Amino acid sequence: MSCLGGTNLASKESTIGGDKDSGYGKSDDGWVSYGYSSLRGKRASMEDCYSTKISEIDGKTIGLFGVFDGHGGNRAAEYVKEKLFENLMNHPLFVEDTKQAITETYKQTDLEYLSAEHSQHRDAGSTASTAVLVGERLLVANVGDSRAVICRGGKAFALSKDHKPNRDDERQRIEEAGGVVMWAGTWRVGGVLAVSRAFGDRLLKRYVVAEPEIQEETIRDDVEFLVLASDGLWDVVSNQDAVSMVQAIDNAEDAATKLTSEAYAKGSADNITCVVVRFHHPAQRVK
Repeated sequence: MSCLGGTNLASKESTIGGDKDSGYGKSDDGWVSYGYSSLRGKRASMEDCYSTKISEIDGKTIGLFGVFDGHGGNRAAEYVKEKLFENLMNHPLFVEDTKQAITETYKQTDLEYLSAEHSQHRDAGSTASTAVLVGERLLVANVGDSRAVICRGGKAFALSKDHKPNRDDERQRIEEAGGVVMWAGTWRVGGVLAVSRAFGDRLLKRYVVAEPEIQEETIRDDVEFLVLASDGLWDVVSNQDAVSMVQAIDNAEDAATKLTSEAYAKGSADNITCVVVRFHHPAQRVK
């Protein structure tokens, strides 16, 4: 089952770290360009997925970018990649109240996935880190430990906070719901799952919710780019190091590829998926 998610030019090649997919695209007006790179790395199978879509509605640039890191197989990540943005675009409040639309769409997609999975004997789940661009508004929603980081004035700013079971507020939420957080190599919900929010995970659904935390950013002239990536990058590369690497590379696909290659070289043991979204302010437009 493929986890390809790009809608523009793409390439696939074999590398020392396993199959790699990469590609790029840009908005018609040249304001936004993006690139992606996804590497199986040292894992036996690929459970990461990504999605990159860009269009225009009522004269506004609409960008939909997501990284989805599956566990227990890639079924959940593949489903969320296929359905989440489709459901969002069909939401009646998508343009009018994008934040509410995102929250409701995350929950809707989770319920639909759980319903579709009812006959499966093995549980599966997925994180999601998504960035929705509506004109100059950027809304980042997160469930799990994939992460979104922007570069503003050369400095890294996280637009999401990892959902780990030992995060104080997450542990409290889980325990108040009757669950437990236990150490089993790392902190895990019920001693099983190392993230505290995710799509799927039917057997732990009471504690592992798919309710996103959402942060909004206005894309002003000092916002240079956004990095979305699975924890295969963030396990070995800091937010600022990632921003510094991308800042030196104009082409968004080359920048995303640099991130995945660097994470692999630094010993990441996971699948590695990165999406880089560059904002080209008037003097920098890509034609």
